[in-house]
Amino acid sequence: MASDPLDPAVPHGEVHRVDSGASSSSSSFFGSDESRSTTSSGEIPTPEACFGPVGWGSASTIGRRREMEDFVDVAPDFISIPCRDIGGCTVELPAGTISGLRFFGVYDGHGGSQVAKYCAERIHEVVAKEWEKGSDGEGWKRRWEVAFRDGFERVDDEVIAKGVAPDIVGSTALAVLVSGCQIISSNCGDSRAVLYRGDQTETIQLTIDHKPDREDELARIEREGGRVINWKGPRVLGVLAMSRSLGDRYMRPWIIPVPEVSFHSRSSDDECLILASDGLWDVMSNEEVGEVACRLLRRHRQKGLANGTLSSPAKAVADHLVKLALRKFSSDNITVIVVDLKSQSPNQL
Repeated sequence: MASDPLDPAVPHGEVHRVDSGASSSSSSFFGSDESRSTTSSGEIPTPEACFGPVGWGSASTIGRRREMEDFVDVAPDFISIPCRDIGGCTVELPAGTISGLRFFGVYDGHGGSQVAKYCAERIHEVVAKEWEKGSDGEGWKRRWEVAFRDGFERVDDEVIAKGVAPDIVGSTALAVLVSGCQIISSNCGDSRAVLYRGDQTETIQLTIDHKPDREDELARIEREGGRVINWKGPRVLGVLAMSRSLGDRYMRPWIIPVPEVSFHSRSSDDECLILASDGLWDVMSNEEVGEVACRLLRRHRQKGLANGTLSSPAKAVADHLVKLALRKFSSDNITVIVVDLKSQSPNQL
């Protein structure tokens, strides 16, 4: 029987996964059914696990588009730094405790896939190097803000210098760091990260979409002599439906590669974190996504505990959300990362 072209189990695009650590280091693109369901070796233990380990899973589909332009990057062992450099711990731990950071990225390309793919390959590496350049005297928040800002702009410069893509190609860039006590979000474009917390599924949007009709973005564009034209929704010069991105050099200075960075302390009530391209958010509200994700995560956790299985709830939820967005007639590529903040099982991409 022929494969359903809209089935998220059919890997139309590539998922970039990075696993690095003391014992092994690898970087590969997953592009087959077998690789898309590969399970990692399990949780990576970290001494900072104030609220327990995290699990994760992702799903992507080309959907109703002709080309897959979404990319995912997960670096589960991104960097390890002193807890004080990630905001300190909310529980009492020995002085000098090291905090492990996990990196999750979603990159939604437009005009082509080249910039999104390059971002998935490079941003986590460049941000780590930019953080190392900083100093303790800046304060930990400022140091991360500068690392993300300079990292995104450096990758944007590389796209042009290396001729990665024509000037009309660009990508959103959503990068989220998760430690035992903190969540740091850096966003450029209209991909989105949302945190869900508590039995009543409190919704906390970690990023604000960069849309041309956002009051501050509209003012910035007009100050630079640009215009926002309503053509199938507000667009910069009637072309781009976002006000920030990497690439898109033909739209400078109105479209900029500068991210907004936010900081949120983790809580023992945190359920999950969802990162997704607008293929999901265009057809589902934050609240709808949270209700579905948290309900399924709780069900899978209970089922896994009862059966003693190690299947990944996060992967199952990511798959379900992609299928649900398709049923709601999403017209775009769809990419979802689910980070289970009460994880009891291995991770899958």
